[in-house]
Amino acid sequence: MGKVIKDTIHANGIDIGIYTQDFENEFISLTDIARYKSDDPTAVIQNWMRNRDVIEFLGLWEKLHNPDFKPLEFEGFKKQAGANAFTMSPKKWIETTEAIGIVSKAGRYGGTYAHSDIAMSFATWISPEFQLYIMKDYRRLKTDENSRLSLNWNLNREISKLNYKIHTNAIKENLIPPELTPAQIAYTYANEADMLNVVLFGKTAKQWKVENPMVKGNMRDGATLNQLLVLANLESYNAILITQGKNQKERMELLRQLTIQQLQTLEAVSLNNLPQVAER
Repeated sequence: MGKVIKDTIHANGIDIGIYTQDFENEFISLTDIARYKSDDPTAVIQNWMRNRDVIEFLGLWEKLHNPDFKPLEFEGFKKQAGANAFTMSPKKWIETTEAIGIVSKAGRYGGTYAHSDIAMSFATWISPEFQLYIMKDYRRLKTDENSRLSLNWNLNREISKLNYKIHTNAIKENLIPPELTPAQIAYTYANEADMLNVVLFGKTAKQWKVENPMVKGNMRDGATLNQLLVLANLESYNAILITQGKNQKERMELLRQLTIQQLQTLEAVSLNNLPQVAER
């Protein structure tokens, strides 16, 4: 691994540590994020990790990114999660399952860090509005030429791609019986993607193309920043709903509620009017 490069996200008055070793994967301090909610960040993180949905999300992320992840140990935790007596900590999760998405660091600048995918999910659990402040400055770090974390790829596209992997994996495991033909499998994927299109944009990809025959690309390519932020969260949330066994009608109703809530929050926050970070 390369040298550790550190920086700081400034989100609504809270400083949040972030580091990378490969300029492809960033780890964000859950400890700092949790301080937005409580002076006892350790308790907040452990309370979050007790949730069954969170355990399922963490396990699915590890399955996608970690070949050494221990699925049997994960299944044991999943069965216990949600019970009153169930407890979980970052150390217990890491040592038992060999997880790599969450990291515990000791020392003066230690704490609990998580891959940006996981950290954003945690931030949303803390406060959807606060997550938007984090995302705003995180994006600045990713695009600012003077930032130590400056990268060559677009933040929103990458988060959407990673969420889409989680989203399609959940579809494959829960909606597609083995006897389906390749054509039927392709239809299921398109159906799920178009469901999100209808929830967010009000129309399917085909309907958009018919209405815009001269426009290059697809509907999502022309999405606004606000729409991309909401889309990333919709894909993650839909994957969780699929693992819960929700049918498409139920999921559309829940996703629509989330869409309205987040778009209203974005409008209220008004990203363009957020306090600007001073030039370096």
